Order: sequence, then structure tokens, then C-alpha cells
Amino acid sequence: MVEIEPIEIQGKTFIAISVKLPKTNLLAVSNENGYIMCGALDVDLLNNRLRDRHIIAGRAVGVRTIDELLDAPLESVTIAAEKRGIKKGMKGKEALLRM
Repeated sequence: MVEIEPIEIQGKTFIAISVKLPKTNLLAVSNENGYIMCGALDVDLLNNRLRDRHIIAGRAVGVRTIDELLDAPLESVTIAAEKRGIKKGMKGKEALLRM
């Protein structure tokens, strides 16, 4: 099952996507500039092989719901995200507000 819904954080609208897969969930929250995602996100791939795309993204691990993703500290972030002031350890919702 796929769920897509708008969510609001401090007056800004983001799109939350949840994909129910066997034994796991794929979670992401995005806006027009970037996104945060569950542990399925490969930050090394984005930083190395796709570096020229300047993708603004962060990864949180061990999350099972969108709410957990928003409250979890980011385990890793892309180089482009760092340039926006997004740092490892920052909560997901705080990172989104900097995108």
C-alpha cells in the first residue's frame, strides 16, 4: 500500500510518502528542494556517483512511521544538505525547515 499526504511543519507544506513493503516500510518527506528518508536512502551514492546533481537529503535509521522520521536524528546527510546548514544528528523536521 502507498500513502501520500501533505503535512505541515511551522506553516510550511511537505509531502509525506509511506510505502508498505513486506517486513518494512519505505518512508520519505519532501518539498521542492530536498527530502529526508528512512534507512533505505544511500547517502554515499548521492554524495559520490550523483554528486553533480547536488541532491539535498538526509537519512534517519530505525524509523517505522512518518512521525518517527520527523523526530529522529539524521544519521547522515548529503554534501548539498550540509551547505544548507543541515547536519548529522539534527531532527528530521528541523532539516526539512532548512530545505
